[in-house]
Amino acid sequence: MARHSRAVVALGVVLVAGVTGTGAYVWRDVDSGHENRAAGSDRVRTATITRTDLSDSRTLPGTLGFGAPHALKGAGQGIVTRLPKPGTRAVRGKSLYRIDDRPVPVFFGDTPFFRPLAKTGVRGHDVSVLGNNLRALGYDTGPAAGPRNTGDGDEGEEFTPALAAALKRWQHDTGQAATGTLAPGRAVVLPGPARVDSVQAQPGDTADGTLLTYTSAAKTVTVAMEATDMGTVKAGDSTAITLPDGRTIPGTVKALSRTVQGGSAEEPAQQTGPATIDVTVAANRAKDVQSLDAAAVQVRFDTTTRKGVLAVPVGALVALREGGYAVQRPNGTLIAVTTGMFAGGLVEVSGKEVAVGSKVVTAS
Repeated sequence: MARHSRAVVALGVVLVAGVTGTGAYVWRDVDSGHENRAAGSDRVRTATITRTDLSDSRTLPGTLGFGAPHALKGAGQGIVTRLPKPGTRAVRGKSLYRIDDRPVPVFFGDTPFFRPLAKTGVRGHDVSVLGNNLRALGYDTGPAAGPRNTGDGDEGEEFTPALAAALKRWQHDTGQAATGTLAPGRAVVLPGPARVDSVQAQPGDTADGTLLTYTSAAKTVTVAMEATDMGTVKAGDSTAITLPDGRTIPGTVKALSRTVQGGSAEEPAQQTGPATIDVTVAANRAKDVQSLDAAAVQVRFDTTTRKGVLAVPVGALVALREGGYAVQRPNGTLIAVTTGMFAGGLVEVSGKEVAVGSKVVTAS
């Protein structure tokens, strides 16, 4: 009988199609519902049932840099007299370039200065940008006269005498003509901290053309992901970024593009691959990428995570002829298991007799 059992085991160890990893082996002579013992070799390879986290991950190529550049056009009249160098950082309240030899400082916001702000009582989002930036620079703008909602939308902040006085103090402190008014072109509004990417104009050009291009001041990684996978990743997800020197650093998904690229049915001749979206990932610690301005990297996304599950190597699974799986103790006893996630050569297992720390036979 022992000789017959050994023959069954030898014939039964085969790879099972459909199981990822290193494979499982098949037990061909099992009496369902009873413990079964297999007589095997005196020397068997074993593994321990462990409690761990499993993640279903994918790794995609990405590009480290400062993101896509955006064009900055001047406003108002005048002649360009000084321009920044590529790589210059735009700082709130500081001059970025000069028009008619007068400094043009930077404010952060979402609305450019499109009209003169000279008459108190007017409202608008441009006034909100002015007020928000003066307050961020430490200037007292007086009692709040914030945005007013009429039911049709926010009308923005009011240009009050106190706000005009704060503007005048800031102009005086920064060496400008202290008028307490602001004309278009005398300050530039950017969406946030930025870095000059390239300079398009030259001294002597008119001020109303494209002056330069800028990017975000923070380095990010751009990953092209197939549009069909966009539901598996969201802003705030953790990632792992592998740098050219082999280091792997932690990162976080910051944004997913709303624009799908490629895959156009209208221009099939121009298709070079599936439709994609850009996923923006940032390193958790800026110092990890401070020595690089641009590089090709790899980004691992953990799309599904199972925390604190019991797991064994995939090679420890015994595929039963009548269906289902088991694991085998070193003494030959089979324990029925239910499988869950497969990841990284491990498989999640559960069952009445499955316990952390138990030894099981494995083929890998």
